[in-house]
Amino acid sequence: MHRISAFVLAAALLFTGCSTKPAEELNMISGVGELEFSAESSEYEHAEEFPPSFIQTSGSEEASSLPESSSSSSVSVSSSSSQPEQSSSTSQSVSQQESSQSQSSSQEAEEEGDEEEEWQGSGSVSGEISAIWVSYLDLGPMLTGKSKSQFASNIGKAFDKIADTGFNTVIVQVRPFADALYQSDYFPWSYLCTGSEGEDPGYDPLDIMVDAAHDRGLEIEAWLNPYRVRAANSTKKLCDENQASIWLDEGSEAVVKYAGGIYYNPASEEARKLILNGVKEIVDNYDVDGIHMDDYFYPDPDKSFDAESYAAYDGPLSLGNWRRQNVNTLVKSIYSAIKKSDSSVRFGISPTGNNENNYNKQYADVKKWAQSSGYVDYICPQIYWGYNHATMPYAETVEEWDAMVTSSSVKLIVGIGAYRLGESGEWNGSSDILARMVKTARKADNYGGTAMYRYDSLYNSAVPNQAARECKNLSDVLG
Repeated sequence: MHRISAFVLAAALLFTGCSTKPAEELNMISGVGELEFSAESSEYEHAEEFPPSFIQTSGSEEASSLPESSSSSSVSVSSSSSQPEQSSSTSQSVSQQESSQSQSSSQEAEEEGDEEEEWQGSGSVSGEISAIWVSYLDLGPMLTGKSKSQFASNIGKAFDKIADTGFNTVIVQVRPFADALYQSDYFPWSYLCTGSEGEDPGYDPLDIMVDAAHDRGLEIEAWLNPYRVRAANSTKKLCDENQASIWLDEGSEAVVKYAGGIYYNPASEEARKLILNGVKEIVDNYDVDGIHMDDYFYPDPDKSFDAESYAAYDGPLSLGNWRRQNVNTLVKSIYSAIKKSDSSVRFGISPTGNNENNYNKQYADVKKWAQSSGYVDYICPQIYWGYNHATMPYAETVEEWDAMVTSSSVKLIVGIGAYRLGESGEWNGSSDILARMVKTARKADNYGGTAMYRYDSLYNSAVPNQAARECKNLSDVLG
């Protein structure tokens, strides 16, 4: 009887992605057709986790399947991160492909039956964070141009799916481009609210998201991009009230135009104060459980980015050490401000999974943060590679990051690339790779949890049948 019930449930999930909700509700949440991201969608598809030039590209088939750098004129996007809604012909093609993949996956499962038994139904680990990133790419279709009641309904349904899968934390991107999805004294309303930066939507999306998360037993972290004002080649206009626009008009060193993008200058005390004030107001005004920073620090190793600021420094530090000191100063001041305001609010940073790139190309001294008190409560490296990756295999990379964390006050939360479902190799037709990755992460001595990138990759997937199978097995593990 239990087998029959399980079969019926699995069959239902195959037709609804990771949710048991009707298909029309998925369409309501995705809002495809109501909001045009056009160039924005392809331009920034992986902007949060793949800064220009920082992708690990060497290795075998697994390495070659990584997306192209976001700085190139045409960005290669994985199939699992395509537009959420597909035409009927495309859906049919995907279903046929998944059917074939499913047969292959079933054969592999039979051969690896012992390994499958090891993780299925294990349930959650006490105190762990099981998080999912809700990117601006996910939020845009739910939010842009929507009334307060429409957004509340959309985000409520999204959080229902997240809670039903077994996640206990949402990391929502509330400041992606030096703007705000909340009432701010320092940053303008994001264009994601109404379509135009600086335009008040008439309600506070973050306030709604905090209540919606807590009503469902979810914790919520506010995800900020500290330095990025506009990514390269963005067509979105800065409003006159944007501090970056004001500083650009004044010729201030606090903001830098570089390679088609606009960034706050990590060397600027004014810029650091602005970023810090933005963090303080969130912790003071909203009942968030954490502040989360992503992996964008310095946009490029190019000396020309901040040549004038470095020349003005005229001190003993090399360019690299000076840049790392600038970032460290901001990180430490944010940690201190959060703890002074509310010691229960955690602060974490999600660097790229390749720490050599963090240190030498983005000037983020992650090792220092992981081995010292007073910087972060957790490190969440984006270990978005599979088990079979030639140069950065998942399990071994988790072990390396675990060994790096030596401070008793810092936990390791492992970032997992759910967006890769449907790619070639071990991501093709899988049913349990995400669940197995959670189990692997739990073996770390400094384990604090996992985080999945990102919402649409599981609940509006271009490979919905595979995503449904992955969610089913995730539910068993997250318990």
